[in-house]
Amino acid sequence: MRSLVLAVFSFLLLACAMGPDYSRPDIPTSGSFRMAEDSKDLPSLANMPWWELYRDEELQRLIRIALEENKDLKRAVASIDEFQARLFTARMDFAPQFSATGNVPAARLGGVRFPGFASPFNYYGQGSLSWELDIWGRIRRANEAGLADLLAQEENRRAVTLQIVGGVAQAYFDLRQFDMQLEIATRTLSAWEESVRIGHARLRQGMINKLDVDQFEAERENAAARIAELKRHMIQKENELSVLLGRNPSQIARGRSLTEQMMPPVVPAGLPSELLQRRPDVVQAEQQLVASTARIGVAKAERFPKLSLTGFLGVASPTLTDFVSPATNFGVLAPVLTGPLLNAQTLGFQQQAVEAQAKQAVAQYEQTILVAFREVEDALVGVSTAREQAAAQERQVNALRSALHLASLRYKGGLANYLDVLIAQRSLFEAELALAATHRLHLVSVVQLYKALGGGWSPEMDGPKRNSKGS
Repeated sequence: MRSLVLAVFSFLLLACAMGPDYSRPDIPTSGSFRMAEDSKDLPSLANMPWWELYRDEELQRLIRIALEENKDLKRAVASIDEFQARLFTARMDFAPQFSATGNVPAARLGGVRFPGFASPFNYYGQGSLSWELDIWGRIRRANEAGLADLLAQEENRRAVTLQIVGGVAQAYFDLRQFDMQLEIATRTLSAWEESVRIGHARLRQGMINKLDVDQFEAERENAAARIAELKRHMIQKENELSVLLGRNPSQIARGRSLTEQMMPPVVPAGLPSELLQRRPDVVQAEQQLVASTARIGVAKAERFPKLSLTGFLGVASPTLTDFVSPATNFGVLAPVLTGPLLNAQTLGFQQQAVEAQAKQAVAQYEQTILVAFREVEDALVGVSTAREQAAAQERQVNALRSALHLASLRYKGGLANYLDVLIAQRSLFEAELALAATHRLHLVSVVQLYKALGGGWSPEMDGPKRNSKGS
């Protein structure tokens, strides 16, 4: 028996797992991003923790609440627990499987024959042992797939975390945009109400006609309608943000205004090659590819015979007094070989299906990388152009304010008609609203770049945790 066990272990050590070993697909990457700023000496924006990127204390508080209470994140964490339990279940396939049965009669109406024995036995106990020898690496490949599935869920949790941080920040900046635009619309409404008051006074004096007053009143109502629209958007955005916080819709506290937000003057993107190790969705897609590759080995191994050590050991006796006697012991241990016969073709088709799934995983991994590169480039151009756009619009607003001031003075002095003031006021109103939207666009572009780069964590920070999962 000892020699048999040693021979089995020696064979298992020499045996190789079937199926291909995983190797990362060759993904061509450039040396730098197309729209990256010339800041190679600076660390990537993605290396900044979110609390260093978003300096608004109220925004930081909202993000912390979301990371504690968001329901999608809780679901992602629970999913990790599920796949960890599945991995532990798969690892138990390496160990022998043991079961036990027994019988103690409560009443005796006659002799009961134990299966396989010629004499009646009313008292017996039996333990069964089954241990599959992983000759072809089926169990090893299954465990590789289980570990990759677990790591994929961990990356999904990181992706959800990053999505929540970015989502809260973006919704908060949207809300502050509506606040800023509401303030502009309210101020503009007051200006138009003053224009209407002056217009009515001049109408009574016969200095202007009714058409001029109607135009002023129309612009006033336009501002009032815009205020109602902004209030609707504001409440809807508060509701959206409340859901991210894991709460019922409620009012959201504010911190710094759009123009008071502190963002880094330079937003270095880092190297494209870092994206493959940093972005959670890219790493998740790779782990799914690892799992699909390992399952090819499982499918191949299923087509070959399985070798198991099977046995049982027990005692049986017609009386309880003789139950512990050596003469009542019985047992057997023998290798069992089972193999596919009639279902060999079915297993072949199953292998083809698994191989096709692996090809799908490769395409999905490559597509995820392409989308990641595109999102980074889009965010980079968004940051640079938003900054330029905001600067131009600020100059436009300053010029229009000056024009409105001069038009108002000329109108009150009787040197200009209503049309000059109307045009100047209307143009300033729209330009100020656009500038507020551009301030928000610049901040949101930085948020999108942070998300696209997979910001907030690094593989080195999670190394010990990942190793512990794989041990």
